[in-house]
Amino acid sequence: MFKESTRTQARSKWGGFLAVQVIVLAGVAASWGVLSSETRQTVRNAGGGRRAAVPIEFDEPLRIEPLYDDPQVVSDEELAAVLAKVRPKFPQERRRPNFVEHALRTWGVDAEFSDPDVMSGIEMRDFLIDHGQFVASWGKKTPALLQPGEGGISIRWGKQPGASVHHDHLLASLSEAGISRNQRVYAMGRRGATFDSILQQALLDVRLDEKEVEWSAMAFALWLPPQKNWTTADGRAMSFDLLAKRLIRGHGRFGVCSGTHRVYSLMLLARIDEMMRTSGDKKAADGLLSDAVLVDVYDHLASVRDLISVSQFDDGSWPGNWYDGAEAVDFPTDEEPYKKVIATGHHLEWLAIAPESLHPPREQIRKAAKWIIQATLEQSDESLRKRYTFYSHVGNALALWRKTHPADFWKKHQAEHAASSNE
Repeated sequence: MFKESTRTQARSKWGGFLAVQVIVLAGVAASWGVLSSETRQTVRNAGGGRRAAVPIEFDEPLRIEPLYDDPQVVSDEELAAVLAKVRPKFPQERRRPNFVEHALRTWGVDAEFSDPDVMSGIEMRDFLIDHGQFVASWGKKTPALLQPGEGGISIRWGKQPGASVHHDHLLASLSEAGISRNQRVYAMGRRGATFDSILQQALLDVRLDEKEVEWSAMAFALWLPPQKNWTTADGRAMSFDLLAKRLIRGHGRFGVCSGTHRVYSLMLLARIDEMMRTSGDKKAADGLLSDAVLVDVYDHLASVRDLISVSQFDDGSWPGNWYDGAEAVDFPTDEEPYKKVIATGHHLEWLAIAPESLHPPREQIRKAAKWIIQATLEQSDESLRKRYTFYSHVGNALALWRKTHPADFWKKHQAEHAASSNE
């Protein structure tokens, strides 16, 4: 069976169906009782009304594991120092959802810290899914982060105060963090809602003509397999093939964070496709993507490999315009230093889950890691906190290069540190 954790059958949500003639009503009512729940849902959908929930087999999201353990990329001491800098220590008042989202997808739901001023994984999760906690931070005048939608719960996103910055970033962050689909969510007007309510609304709302589909593709890929097609609220057919093509299309400069999120999302889709094809489950044997689109994805990732192989500066950093290849080195742009942090950290992150065939020479990866470790440790706590979202990717990337996750490494490191202190 294609699975990586305990999962159950998805529950069907019911909509309305149209009963017409009184003459046949009694017969319809009599036969209705013997229909299966799936058949009942089909009848309801045929009559119009809210579209049925997308069936999901699992209660826990898939997890993409790192592939390498290279202490020459980052040592235990360096990783501990970087993770100490990116612990989620945010003020209670006007706590920014985007910061919490980045911290949660880095540290995971199970993260725990001895410092009471640092948010645990559960505290971060609950801030994002509990309207009461959001109000405690932002007050009643700020519009709710969780908004009731026609198919579930939608997320208020954009540049407004108290909003999630990117479309479906909250959804993807919670999914990468390991949230349960049955986790209770507390939103106004949605009693008894679960995380599934957020997921279902996003599946209905996604559009290919949006500027950002990076996080939608990631989140859906972590939940839907072996299913790879569904229908949106406006009746349009959607698939991972279409999302992958959308991520490939367009120049790198148009993507979020210098186009690196598109690359990470494509690599995640390819890894899940591989998991499905090698699972032994007949339902998953065809993979997440069609053969032709999978070839396009790997070709695109190979082109990214070739570009970063020739766009790296001598100090090991990658510039924000890495997609210009060698021209980025020959004619460097006058950019803010944090853009190098974005490009370098994000590239190290996707490379940690990529096969070696998609890597530049390992020495380039090690140089990039050394540069970004130094750049992170040189930051004051105040300076790093202002750019927290970028540095959170650094912590996650470096942990992946030691074939671990930040919370797992931190727990082990703290235990060893405590033991040595007691000797």
